[in-house]
Amino acid sequence: MIEVKELDAARMEMAASMLKAIAHPVRMAILKSLEGKKKLTVTEIHEFLGIEQPTTSHHLGILKDKGVLCSHRDGKNTYYYLKHDMLGQIVDCLQRCTCEE
Repeated sequence: MIEVKELDAARMEMAASMLKAIAHPVRMAILKSLEGKKKLTVTEIHEFLGIEQPTTSHHLGILKDKGVLCSHRDGKNTYYYLKHDMLGQIVDCLQRCTCEE
């Protein structure tokens, strides 16, 4: 029984770490831009969001480090994508929760 609790604690810690990484307006926008199994480069993301390339790279690094995003290299380009497509639903849920009715 102790092993299950330790496993649950480790999973909860990982989930909390991912939520902390997502908890920034730019990073939330990055998640939304990658919904639907999209794979985009830093350039595509920074142009789409209208933010500076170094800022985009910084936020992509945080999201990748915390297990929210994955990447793969194809020639000169690195493509970023959601590790789990359902992570975009977190942003949707938060947007629905903050809407005034």
